[in-house]
Amino acid sequence: MTFGRVVPGGLEGMGALVTGGGSGIGLGCAKRLAADGAAVTICGRTEERLRSAVDEIAAVAAPGASAQYVVADVTDEEQVIAAVATATEPTGGLQAVVASAGGSTSIGPVTQIDLEPWRQTLELNVTGTMLTLKHSARVMVRGGGGSFVGISSIASSNTHRWFAAYGVAKAGIDHLCELAADELGPSNVRVNCIRPGLIRTEIVEAVTEGGAVLDDYFDCMPIARVGEPEDVAALARFLVGPDSAWITGMVINVDGGQHLRRGPVYRAFLEPIYGEDGLRGLV
Repeated sequence: MTFGRVVPGGLEGMGALVTGGGSGIGLGCAKRLAADGAAVTICGRTEERLRSAVDEIAAVAAPGASAQYVVADVTDEEQVIAAVATATEPTGGLQAVVASAGGSTSIGPVTQIDLEPWRQTLELNVTGTMLTLKHSARVMVRGGGGSFVGISSIASSNTHRWFAAYGVAKAGIDHLCELAADELGPSNVRVNCIRPGLIRTEIVEAVTEGGAVLDDYFDCMPIARVGEPEDVAALARFLVGPDSAWITGMVINVDGGQHLRRGPVYRAFLEPIYGEDGLRGLV
């Protein structure tokens, strides 16, 4: 007997949209939803990456499931509207959304924050998630219900020194999802949020390949390993599926227990740039 294994299937006939679905956590979630029967639409800004991702999704999709892509920048409202419309085409509706598009262009001490990267980071994470929620929820409400999953970060629950814009942006996603869950519950639309820890993706390769920062991450984790996109995808699949029908307004860490301790220290990467004094705020 195998314990803890989820039986494939259960999402047949479900229309799903995954933003940021061309790579990383978004791609992992899209693959999992398609493997369990959903008609998945992914969106992102780079068509070549999306085209390759659809091939990966189709390779694991269950019989009757499907995969397609639409190029869309989640900070552009008209493009989000178009992405949501495309996602409804395969099944005539939209029952699941995973808002995974995010990232950061700002890093460094709070006394040296550059305004434009700060704005870009908040725009991508908070505004992008808001626009995705705004327009997908309209479809789900009209269709009788659905499930929206925001992708936040452990940086919202545990301070990550020198990640001010990113942590603030992800905390904004947490609160947005809680607020939306309260508003949309009467329409049978559930809204939850996942806070991943250190997940093996392209944007953190410099960390996961080893060194002082990775060692510090492991010191922070009761279950000391690098997470995989599949770890997040398993929870996203649960939250959009029928087994979580009475769960809404939750913000759940998937981080090997790191939230019990502290955020990592990126001093090894940043001290050569800002200096010891710079990291403590001296300009």
